[in-house]
Amino acid sequence: MTFSKQVGLHLHLIFFIFLLLNPSEAKRCYSSSCGGGTNVDVRFPFWLFPKHSSSCGHDGFNLLCTDRHETALKLPNSGLFIVGEIDYEKQRIRLNDPNNCLARRVLSFDATESPFSPLHLLNYTILSCPKDDIKPSSPYKLIHCLGNSTSSFFAARSDLASSMPSSCQIFKTLLLPVSSPLPVDLNDQEDLWLKWDSPNCGDCESNRSLCGFKNKTTLEIKCCKSLKSGLYNFIVLVLKLICLFLIALLVAIATFVAYVTFSAERLPTQIRRHVSRLFARKPRSGRAKSAIVGLYKKVVLERNMKLPGRNDAICPICLSEYASNETIGCLLGCEHCFHVECIDTWLHLHSSCPICRNQVSPKPNFCY
Repeated sequence: MTFSKQVGLHLHLIFFIFLLLNPSEAKRCYSSSCGGGTNVDVRFPFWLFPKHSSSCGHDGFNLLCTDRHETALKLPNSGLFIVGEIDYEKQRIRLNDPNNCLARRVLSFDATESPFSPLHLLNYTILSCPKDDIKPSSPYKLIHCLGNSTSSFFAARSDLASSMPSSCQIFKTLLLPVSSPLPVDLNDQEDLWLKWDSPNCGDCESNRSLCGFKNKTTLEIKCCKSLKSGLYNFIVLVLKLICLFLIALLVAIATFVAYVTFSAERLPTQIRRHVSRLFARKPRSGRAKSAIVGLYKKVVLERNMKLPGRNDAICPICLSEYASNETIGCLLGCEHCFHVECIDTWLHLHSSCPICRNQVSPKPNFCY
């Protein structure tokens, strides 16, 4: 296996183990938030896109983060609202209008096709009157964020709408979603409280337990004892970092071993020849260097790299190719050729040719 393939295998191994440490389901179902000023804690049955996967919560309970890091809920028939608070024990959610005109939003509010419903509904009539036609002592309440240069809008309980001035017209009569069964001033109502009945996680929350799916097929829920999400996430993060460090260390060691093995198999010619010189400096026999030199003749390779006899362009001892204009040594007896450094080292240790094993002699003794 080549060095590049070994490195590629190690990288694939790191990626695979990283996926095991970060399972797509288990890692993303703990509480999260958008990090804004309100810092709404989002957990089951809600799920926060894109920090949670859809399997972490119930249908219709998906929240999202705005560009201002606010938590938002988009109702199918009423548009986007900013989430101010979620009371998981009482199963209520507090909403407000991002444009600070909740009165305009409740005029067309429709919670159908969502799992939410208003806490209370009161009969109100919205009146459209000429500008400044209503006296301050009137029972009608001016809606400041509605109206234009010629008309003003007022809200009144439907039982009082019959006594409206003749200059006014009924703009709309509706069941107004309110947070209290008592009459309210729409100018003072900055928040809209909604409730949900299913899934019922109130008992889990009152016992300080987490609520979650028991059976995804039937959408049954159960209470789960758990560490606080912040502590749990911190412990998981530390364990992941330790595992990744150990994996990286093992891969680095394996890569280093592979590199050394790969390099040893393919040492450059200069290194091989340098090793030969080192061995030549420490001969194991008493043969004089002058006697060894007399056993071969030196030949300078020409550009055509033509060697005498049946020699190849590779030194049989170090397995490195000869270079043009390089001086090589050819034994006098059999004319087998080698690098000068390589044959010097060999003849210090042996008295025969490395290829044909014939005894090396100054006299010709051709083996072919």
